[in-house]
Amino acid sequence: MLKLGILGSGMIVRELMGFIQKLHFEKVYILGRERSKERTEQMVREHHLTGSFYDYEKLLSSDADVIYVALPNFLHYEFAERALECGKHVILEKPAASNTEELQRLVQLAEKQKRMLFEAMNIHALPSYRALKEDLAGIGRPRLVCLNFSQYSSRYDAFLQGDVHPVFEPEKAGGALMDINVYNVHALLGLFGVPKDASYHANVDRGIDTSGMLFCNYETFQAVGIGAKDCKAPSLSTIQGERGTILIEKPVNQMTEYRIQYVDGREELRRFGQTEHRMYYEFMEFIRMIEKGDWETHQKLLELSCAAAKLMTETRQKEGIWFPADRQ
Repeated sequence: MLKLGILGSGMIVRELMGFIQKLHFEKVYILGRERSKERTEQMVREHHLTGSFYDYEKLLSSDADVIYVALPNFLHYEFAERALECGKHVILEKPAASNTEELQRLVQLAEKQKRMLFEAMNIHALPSYRALKEDLAGIGRPRLVCLNFSQYSSRYDAFLQGDVHPVFEPEKAGGALMDINVYNVHALLGLFGVPKDASYHANVDRGIDTSGMLFCNYETFQAVGIGAKDCKAPSLSTIQGERGTILIEKPVNQMTEYRIQYVDGREELRRFGQTEHRMYYEFMEFIRMIEKGDWETHQKLLELSCAAAKLMTETRQKEGIWFPADRQ
């Protein structure tokens, strides 16, 4: 059984705590900061974790064999690099890295160390998304695709008042594309592959995209990924084909069902018994791949992550949104 080390104690880690015991790790450690020691120790007690560390090198010297990096985006690279150097498998919270160059360096290091490197992009493990890939053929040749994830950020009011959190800081690789539209990017790449060309058109304030639209030209059809943190809308996504349309009434990373409407008037509702938290499925897949040595599936997922990083880096920079990592 694997032993997990967790970096971070934010919202995504708190969600993980809700089902951590179901993953059956032999041990679970968490890395905290001295100034938030009380909160870290409370998490250890409440969720029956194995223990805590307040020094990263000590965690890396422990028997943890998998490190989950759930820190702000700009910290992913340095913490993952050190973990790989110490022979650990690494799970990177999305987005995997600040840009494609950072991710490529991590991929090369993982290959050298013969360790697995994952991006925590849950959609690829969701039963609903896997079924959607199979159902695409039923609606015929795709013509128009629109994936929408618009969610008013709890940090946006503070941003307007000048109190900027990491998710809205260019210096910390934030922004709507990296934080929320990344799900649409992965969905498009997983369903249709890499587009012929793409462009990102964003609402930019103080050097960061608070919302934006990623346009992808697939030659025979067009696709758009909409991601917003400065406004809210029903997250209705559509995949329109010549013989029908698939409608998804939740963000793709939260999809539990979808509807198929055929041009001849027939309609199907496809529901899936996804009773577990949406992150559960990806973590079970990561565990399976490591324990079974499934390098083939691991490589396919890593290629998707690299394609996503490249697409986001290139389109973001063309839109004039630059991070410190881009200039190194």
